[in-house]
Amino acid sequence: MIRFVIPKGSLEKQTLLLLEDAGLPVRRSGDREYNVSIDDDRISRVSILRPQEIGKYVEEGLFDLGITGLDWIEETGAQVEIMADLPYAKTGGTSNLRIVLAVQRSSGVSRPEDLPPGTTVATEYPRITRRYLDGLGVEARVITSAGATEAKVPNIVDAIVEITETGSTLRAHGLEVIGDVFHTSTKLVANRNSYTDPVMRKSMEEIETLLISTIDARGKVLLKLNVGSDRQDDVVKLLPSMRSPTVNQLADGGFAVETVVEKSSLSELIPRLKEAGATAILELPLSKVVP
Repeated sequence: MIRFVIPKGSLEKQTLLLLEDAGLPVRRSGDREYNVSIDDDRISRVSILRPQEIGKYVEEGLFDLGITGLDWIEETGAQVEIMADLPYAKTGGTSNLRIVLAVQRSSGVSRPEDLPPGTTVATEYPRITRRYLDGLGVEARVITSAGATEAKVPNIVDAIVEITETGSTLRAHGLEVIGDVFHTSTKLVANRNSYTDPVMRKSMEEIETLLISTIDARGKVLLKLNVGSDRQDDVVKLLPSMRSPTVNQLADGGFAVETVVEKSSLSELIPRLKEAGATAILELPLSKVVP
């Protein structure tokens, strides 16, 4: 059975929501309970821990499966099997996060290469930062920040390397991004020894399928409609689909059509379908999409 570790902190809410939607709800008595459970025969134990620690814990075999950011896998040098990308962030969006180099807007520095020798850079990612600056030939002093990094410019440090989703917090503190350091996203990772066990790997891949299919269903709906035989081609050619629309003949000689579409496209698509001859148009929510 799988020992599973999931992240606390900024990713916690969205991770718990993903597991709930995937049919793997976490059972906990309170928000501060970190040794929890999932009522699934494949999973023996679940812990909620800092994402900074998860990669190493999975590498060392304390857990078989975990969810954490690629940034912390890289920063800690964790040797794990990356099974899948889970494109969600703390806001629920699907875009990848960026680790960026930022300076005070009034500093006059617009490129990383323009940082003067001896520049002090604060970051939660000293390893990633050092590698980036060394690659550019920038002589800088990198110090570890334990949080509120953006508040340390300019009184404590000259620049920061920080993770951002929208950049709004940086801008609110008068900071300007002058370089992309690293692109990261949430990953499903496995202990390499556990991953080589056929029985364990099968269970891991089943959980992966549940998570990925749940994410893939977000923002999509099942669209069902009827159309007469004389307008079938006009309607079907308007429909996007994962492969091709499902078309079944009705008793009256018409056709029932269904396909999966992006919900965001419906405001334009439905009027066009109606104009092309579609009737009885239904929009149905999806919980999972398995290609």
